[in-house]
Amino acid sequence: MNSLAIRPYLWMLMGCLAFTFMGNFTYALSGVSGTGLNLDWQWIAFFRAGLVFFFSLIISNAMKAPLVFRGSKSLWLRSVSGSISLVCTFYAMTRLQLSLVLTITNMFPLWVACLSYPLLGKPADKSDWLAVISALIGVAFIQKPDAPDDVLAMVSALIASLSTAFAMIGLHKIKGMATQSIVVHFSGLASFACLCFLPGAKSGMWGPLDFGWNGFVLLLGVGLSATIGQTFLTMAFATGVPTKVAVIGLSQVVFALVGDIFFWDKIPHWNDAVGMAMIVIPTGWTMLKQSDA
Repeated sequence: MNSLAIRPYLWMLMGCLAFTFMGNFTYALSGVSGTGLNLDWQWIAFFRAGLVFFFSLIISNAMKAPLVFRGSKSLWLRSVSGSISLVCTFYAMTRLQLSLVLTITNMFPLWVACLSYPLLGKPADKSDWLAVISALIGVAFIQKPDAPDDVLAMVSALIASLSTAFAMIGLHKIKGMATQSIVVHFSGLASFACLCFLPGAKSGMWGPLDFGWNGFVLLLGVGLSATIGQTFLTMAFATGVPTKVAVIGLSQVVFALVGDIFFWDKIPHWNDAVGMAMIVIPTGWTMLKQSDA
């Protein structure tokens, strides 16, 4: 494999690492992390989207990439679906262990396989549906019977994975558009979507002003790592074969597990491990099967 062919995979790996840092920064800001910080998920999501929009605008201007306001249906599919996924993911990240959230959100290739027929004209076979069933059973294993409050967070992570599938299909269908133009369009729409959720924040519209320097540093980390991750992911999916590049996306689960153990001293329970395996294994197998097709 030559250097040009391997670049999308390296970009995806770097993007996954950046997004894992973003997830750990987000978890540190939440009330369940034990850091003493307790920022509402609405504010974290807003800063994530807003800072990415700000940074990507600067990068786009430096690279002389055109700003796109209307765009194609595929661009809007990517941006709208991505915005839904962002909101749902940040809600889940502030309530569940990061490795569990990323395991569920990274099952989006299974949804891609099922959606490929109505959107791309490629029918899914029985094994794809069996993989989806296995993953959903895995989600049920992760859901603890003594923690019913986590149900909404789990459902949010599932919605995020489904929305990501729509976003990735839309991204794959975008042709001839600069990477930064796509990132600016998505992050701008996502910023508006997150702004609409701010009135529901418990701390109110001015909560972050009294949050302290530690909180602002972590929020800046969320924005910077998200910008890096978003750029690498867009480059990877826009230039590589989506089904092959997506396999590397599962590295997020490994990165998150390492972070959970070494940063947060959280070792998965047996039911979590079984559930994660029932999600990751069929997801990886489905992607590898599609990449060989």
